[in-house]
Amino acid sequence: MPLTTTGELITRARAARTAVAAFNIITLEHIEAVITGAESVGAPVVLQVSENAVKFRQGRLLPLARAALSAAEQAAVPVALHLDHVQSGPLLHQAADAGFSSVMYDASRLPYEANLAATRAAVDWAHSQGLWIEAELGEIGGKDGQPPRDAHAPGARTDPAEARAFVTHSGVDALAVAVGSVHAMTTRTATLDHDLLKRLAATLDVPLVLHGSSGVPDDELKAAVAGGIAKVNIGTALNQAMTGAIREYLGAHPDAVDVRTCLRAGREAMARTVERIVTGVGLTPA
Repeated sequence: MPLTTTGELITRARAARTAVAAFNIITLEHIEAVITGAESVGAPVVLQVSENAVKFRQGRLLPLARAALSAAEQAAVPVALHLDHVQSGPLLHQAADAGFSSVMYDASRLPYEANLAATRAAVDWAHSQGLWIEAELGEIGGKDGQPPRDAHAPGARTDPAEARAFVTHSGVDALAVAVGSVHAMTTRTATLDHDLLKRLAATLDVPLVLHGSSGVPDDELKAAVAGGIAKVNIGTALNQAMTGAIREYLGAHPDAVDVRTCLRAGREAMARTVERIVTGVGLTPA
């Protein structure tokens, strides 16, 4: 199937009052698992490559991007490629030539005015290349191995009035909002602020994105989608599935040396996780 774009998938999902699942990929097994899981339930999907994943791949974007592009073009469901949590200007500027249709530029670590200025510059460049661009406002936390800030602490949440001004002056196409989820959670215990989400959805005219969705239970995710979330980001849940399956396989087969056997177990576990999340939350069909 021809490669689609993130903007097209989200526009369609938002019109149907549902959301698109976006999964972070690190290895070829991640790519294959996400597409297999999406195909099994007939749902479109976004493959996301984060700046941290690029660092893991020795700073080289193209090998993983080209693998994702090739797999996406052979998929039986619509697949888009997204470059996620980019802080580096040189990496951002590789996005279009590497086959990505969208980027998430992350200057949320900066004070508001600096975040706005950096994001505005990224938006200008991205739009000149025909790229759809997402940014973040608020403190979702949990990235880069840092202890996550309390998602319920004063000042951590996205303020609706500030978000409206940020979207207007930056020109972003979507906004990741802080409503109680946290990156890298390994338990599904996050409680979202649905009243805040409702106010954000009523205030903003761009799609809203939920980061840190691996730590959010299905009923909370369903309510978030009903409340205006149009893109649901998942990463840690895949890594838990993969490492758990590999650990179990090697525990049962301590003499195994063929890496394909344990990687197959990990890939199958990730595909089941994709299927479970998409069906459990009721995310958009193709």
